[in-house]
Amino acid sequence: MRFVPTSILDVVIIEPDVHRDGRGFFVETYHAERYRECGIAGPFVQDNHSRSVSRTLRGLHLQVRHAQGKLIRVIEGEIFDVAAESFKQIYVPPGFAHGFCVVSGAAQVEYKCTDIYDPTSEVGIAWNDPDLGISWPVADPILSPRDGQHPRLAAVSDVLPLYSTDL
Repeated sequence: MRFVPTSILDVVIIEPDVHRDGRGFFVETYHAERYRECGIAGPFVQDNHSRSVSRTLRGLHLQVRHAQGKLIRVIEGEIFDVAAESFKQIYVPPGFAHGFCVVSGAAQVEYKCTDIYDPTSEVGIAWNDPDLGISWPVADPILSPRDGQHPRLAAVSDVLPLYSTDL
């Protein structure tokens, strides 16, 4: 298993060992001690599973109170975030906004969370905010009514958690 840092501090790609043979495959998707040794301490207290059709864009979401770290993996299909065929996972630390877009016919995504879902502390950011500069792979995504109404980053920046790299 490899833990690969990304250009965003504390966001990590996890490349698990995949054992294949004539029957199929086996992969360990979580091992508390190994993850803790690589800086992903958890604990994880909630698991979520979504299934989405092509062009669905979910996000961008975060929670101000009860900030959730998320260990995300795709179990079917492909999303603009993680590709299922590679078995990679991504860890998004607490306080970071997260969203993904389905680029295959459908996709199933599972993710572990370090805190419970608290709808009263959820904040959304417009998926297409030009200040974010995200090059989404679709121009006309399928959005939930809620995700279609999120404000731009500048409108919510005063309630977002501060993230510092200073130790």
